[in-house]
Amino acid sequence: MKQNKVFVMALGGSIICPEKINTRYLSRFYKLIKDYIKKGYYFIIVAGGGKIARDYQKAASRIVNVSDEDKDWLGIHATRLNAHLLRTVFRKEADPVVFDQRHKLKKFNNHSIIIASGWKPGWSTDFVAVQIAVDFKVKRVLILGKPKYVYTHNPEKHEIARPIKKITWEDYLKRIPKKWKPGLHLPVDPVASRLAKEKNIEVIVASAKDLKNLTNILEGKSFKGTLIY
Repeated sequence: MKQNKVFVMALGGSIICPEKINTRYLSRFYKLIKDYIKKGYYFIIVAGGGKIARDYQKAASRIVNVSDEDKDWLGIHATRLNAHLLRTVFRKEADPVVFDQRHKLKKFNNHSIIIASGWKPGWSTDFVAVQIAVDFKVKRVLILGKPKYVYTHNPEKHEIARPIKKITWEDYLKRIPKKWKPGLHLPVDPVASRLAKEKNIEVIVASAKDLKNLTNILEGKSFKGTLIY
């Protein structure tokens, strides 16, 4: 197994299920990943919780005061639901076990795909992806969601927002909050960022929707996105 053909990717829950399950996207994603498996590639795909997680967190919060730990558990179970969806789609190619706690899987076990979910409170799926990369000795993580890049400002709120194509972890960490909170909207959250900096893991932030761009990333070609190193 060549390490340059092993990829860890976090697939955003907002892509899997923006309002309802995005079967059109998942069908295209499935075909792309299958094509690369035939070329000898291996994938660990970490499913995000997205809107499902936020809906449950908001619903509980409207009724009672909810601790951050309980919000995290709701989010984790949302990621598990999305992970089981992906594992079902990749039934023939993926390990039958959903990777839902550290060291539960230590190798690919004759499968080309491992599907992972959230693990424990305080650990986002970004963090899970980075930790898996560390444990599997993969030097780069792909974080695929809505944003096409890391931006200077929130592009949904500020017209002056500009994409950043390359940034060091030191500079990136200066731009984001220091603490993790459930539902935090960032390209890479602070807990994952600190681990990536410590373990010298690169992260590419790119749009999940642009599958042509994803093929460029997988093949080491020029791509649209932000490299954090």
